[in-house]
Amino acid sequence: MKRKSDTPSAVVVLPPVRGGRLTDPGLRRWLAHGRVSRCAKREPLIATLLGVLGRQPPATGIAALRMWGQTGDRPTVWIAAADPVYLEPRLDHLCLHALGAGAVPAAELSVLMDHLQATLGNDADFGFARVGAYGYLRPDRPLETSASSPGVIDQDMPNRYMPSAASAARYRKLVSEIEMALHDHPVNLDRGMRGLKPVNSLWLWGGGFAPEQLTQPLLPLFADDPLLRGYWMSVTGVSEPWPGSIGACLEASVAGFVAVAPEVDDPDGLARWLAELRSALLSRRLERLDILFRDGIRAELRRSDAVRFWRRRSLLDEGL
Repeated sequence: MKRKSDTPSAVVVLPPVRGGRLTDPGLRRWLAHGRVSRCAKREPLIATLLGVLGRQPPATGIAALRMWGQTGDRPTVWIAAADPVYLEPRLDHLCLHALGAGAVPAAELSVLMDHLQATLGNDADFGFARVGAYGYLRPDRPLETSASSPGVIDQDMPNRYMPSAASAARYRKLVSEIEMALHDHPVNLDRGMRGLKPVNSLWLWGGGFAPEQLTQPLLPLFADDPLLRGYWMSVTGVSEPWPGSIGACLEASVAGFVAVAPEVDDPDGLARWLAELRSALLSRRLERLDILFRDGIRAELRRSDAVRFWRRRSLLDEGL
């Protein structure tokens, strides 16, 4: 059902804009008429997005929200995300490489999780499971886990993101056992033969229970991200898959929306979506617009920005 509002607004997540990915000078000038800034710190997308919407991200239960978004059902047990990573040994430290959903096919992850369940899991202590392209851990009792996702830590040292309390000893012992079980696994040997990074560890994070479902006002979401979809389900929000274009989002919700475009390195797609957003502002289908680029750049635009005769010097002028 279409919705109507006097001041429709949108929050849109797009692929990275830096590194020469946006070559259209008209679109760059248009963005520069707004307020362009850089996020002060690396944080999960859900935290950045909810911050723009004036909401606090959940402190715990992130993994349960992600599973909720995948299955459509609220998990009733304590679970943690168990995401595949490659820990690269360097001269004096380890470097974590995030292996996203596309980097490890579901079939490979399924074999690895089944192996961990057979070697380390049992009904009394731990259960390892795969849902789609994501891994999960169900312990017999709550376990200290990291609060940060692998994407936040990517290319960084993992130690400072690990639990450090005395109760984290169980976490470190389990991670050590996981690494031993995955060492020289046939899946990893095959990945090495193909020049791919092995899955030599799992990053355990976001542990907790799913929140009780509430009813709160929130713009409709158009995204394939299961964590975001799970959050929207937890507040009884409207959530639909990414429809392929900004125009489709506008047609489905004239009151405004939140949209997350897919993570693709496609300059043509980036330019096409930006052109759709510019057109929506100029035609008064939107009054306000926040664009969150995946490389940490944020652009805030209002319809009135288009009539300015001047432009701000922005991060886009610095060749970022």
